[in-house]
Amino acid sequence: MNVLRRASSSCPIVMATMKRSFNSLRVSADIPVDPPPSPAQGIHVFHCPDQVGIVAKISECIASRGGNILVADIFVPHNKNVFYSRSEFVFDPIKWKRKQMKEDFLDLSKMFNAVKSVVRVPCVDPKYKIAVLASKQDHCLVDLLHAWQDGKLPVHISCVISNHARVPNTHVIRFLERHEIPYHYLSKSKEKNVEDEILGLVQDTDFLVLARYMQVLSGKFLKRYGKDVINIHHGLLPSFKGGNPSRQAFEAGVKLIGATSHFVTEELDGGPIIEQMVERVSHKDNLLSFIQKSENLEKQCLFKAIKSYCELRVLPYQDNRTVVF
Repeated sequence: MNVLRRASSSCPIVMATMKRSFNSLRVSADIPVDPPPSPAQGIHVFHCPDQVGIVAKISECIASRGGNILVADIFVPHNKNVFYSRSEFVFDPIKWKRKQMKEDFLDLSKMFNAVKSVVRVPCVDPKYKIAVLASKQDHCLVDLLHAWQDGKLPVHISCVISNHARVPNTHVIRFLERHEIPYHYLSKSKEKNVEDEILGLVQDTDFLVLARYMQVLSGKFLKRYGKDVINIHHGLLPSFKGGNPSRQAFEAGVKLIGATSHFVTEELDGGPIIEQMVERVSHKDNLLSFIQKSENLEKQCLFKAIKSYCELRVLPYQDNRTVVF
């Protein structure tokens, strides 16, 4: 009886201990635990004289910091001593700081005497700041504005510049006012230099987009601006020049139309090509459907060119060509 009494008297102590243990477990489960950081994505492009070991060193640079290459594109032209590459990789932003990454790829650039070495982390680096130049036709400008609004392009539109005055209640002006994007109408006259005015508005941009801007930018302007300018035009050149080229092509019965996006140089519509698109037309098309198909191609082609440029897919090749990964 004494043994039973001692055993039963000790049970409350055991139960109390068990309760405390379970309570302590419950408290510890409520302590917040920081989730592991999500991997960030980086893009690196490289252009240098070709030699043995470049790919190995790029891979080593990324892997040594815990990064992992997801996509690698390489181009070495036949009988040309030149190397091009574009790599997409993931990394831990805590282990590989952005400043350290810049220094690592700079060391790689010096090692191989690179012509170009650029690394970009889209989720960290600022968006590209651009200005858009447009004339009377709205289709490319409107498409670009909507793509920006939908977050499809990693750009910040600082302003829209035009040689055409738009009345206040138009779709474009309402859109710009709603998003607080300045619109600058610059009329051409003998008393002022329009290119000087444009330069004053775009000096702090990363590149310019000509969304059917029907004015020629001089070589002097391009040198003073010193950065890339992307243009779009229909694919009916050079056969159908001058006014109303779509009507000319339609009446000539062409079966294939297109659009070309390219870098602007002093040679009119002759800069390095970034993107081209084509579409078939037939006797079933009327003039309206013909023009709509042509304008749709221009919108798609310009969007693709800007997107490729922002994703570091476009590199200069030889004098007047491009590598587009």
